[in-house]
Amino acid sequence: MTARTAEIPADGERLRRWRMVLGADSAESTGCTLTGRDAAMDSALGALYGGGEKKPGGRSGSERSAGMGASAPSVARWLGDIRTYFPSSVVQVMQRDAIDRLGLSALLLEPEMLEAVEADVHLVGTLLSLNKAMPETTKETARAVVRKVVEDLEKRLAGRTRATLTGALDRSARISRPRHRDIDWDRTIRANLKNYLAVPGADGAGTVVPERLIGYGRAARSVKKDVILCIDQSGSMAASVVHASVFGAVLASMRTLATRLVVFDTAVVDLTDQLDDPVDVLFGTQLGGGTDINRALAYCQSRITRPADTVVVLISDLYEGGIRDEMLKRVAAMKASGVQFVSLLALSDEGAPAYDREHAAALGALGAPAFACTPDLFPDIMAAAIEKRPLPIPDGENPR
Repeated sequence: MTARTAEIPADGERLRRWRMVLGADSAESTGCTLTGRDAAMDSALGALYGGGEKKPGGRSGSERSAGMGASAPSVARWLGDIRTYFPSSVVQVMQRDAIDRLGLSALLLEPEMLEAVEADVHLVGTLLSLNKAMPETTKETARAVVRKVVEDLEKRLAGRTRATLTGALDRSARISRPRHRDIDWDRTIRANLKNYLAVPGADGAGTVVPERLIGYGRAARSVKKDVILCIDQSGSMAASVVHASVFGAVLASMRTLATRLVVFDTAVVDLTDQLDDPVDVLFGTQLGGGTDINRALAYCQSRITRPADTVVVLISDLYEGGIRDEMLKRVAAMKASGVQFVSLLALSDEGAPAYDREHAAALGALGAPAFACTPDLFPDIMAAAIEKRPLPIPDGENPR
């Protein structure tokens, strides 16, 4: 085989890829005709990303793309196609684009549509925003979709969260002058090995002088910390609401933590009694609407009985529709009383959304820097807050 003939397949593959990227309008310029699986993939992509302005329901303003029509069956078939031809991560992106570009939110109210989708956090957020409009025939299917996502998140996050926080709680409960029956001898001996004294003439035997005793107080097995999760349920915070609900359920399962979960827009709703099932928590939220952070923090502040043993986590983009100065005064008062206050602009894998930089800077000046947090980092953030040490803020995430 000559060098020239070896280049032909590579050129053909390049043209095929450009044809797939540029769409049907490039068929003549690339001279590439798609067949079989390639043609099916191109059709699926063209239905979503074809030329022209898309109208709600999927019909294009131009004739270059057939669209998906305005019926749930046709969209369900399209969803089946993209799941066949693309990996799960790509399918999730295409689903979100379809909802945004083609106005398909209403079609998610159809059970057959929900059965065809690739479930992810963003889809859950969309379903929750449609919750009030959802017919009874769809609600059970929607709950099944939400439960699948929640269970997947719990499997990924619960074990590490419990392990990390259990260690932090144990360390925070240690006391330096324990009663004799409360001494942790194993840790005490290890901490005092440097004080080992050999006994002369005893063939290497010696003793450890325990200059520092380590132990736990009588309340070591009781509730050690109170945690209040205060979650902004405005539309932009959908992914954060999903993750926070899962973490709320995990924290509530730990006997040494007393966990409260509060969601807010212009009203405040306490969902603590539903924490045993994060799906119930999520369907108790109402995404969208205004924001009154001050009112939400006032409610949280009224529920604090042990300031020095309380961690308050505000999850919000900080666009305040209430009284700004009052909000900041509440944060300052809580911190002055001993509360560990954590301000998260987001609790998701997407990073910080648009947020109010002035309010973020004001919180930072109060010693409560606002930053975005991924679900994987959240256990470490909580552990630091419980132990009252500096928060492990990711590089570049501390707003100026």
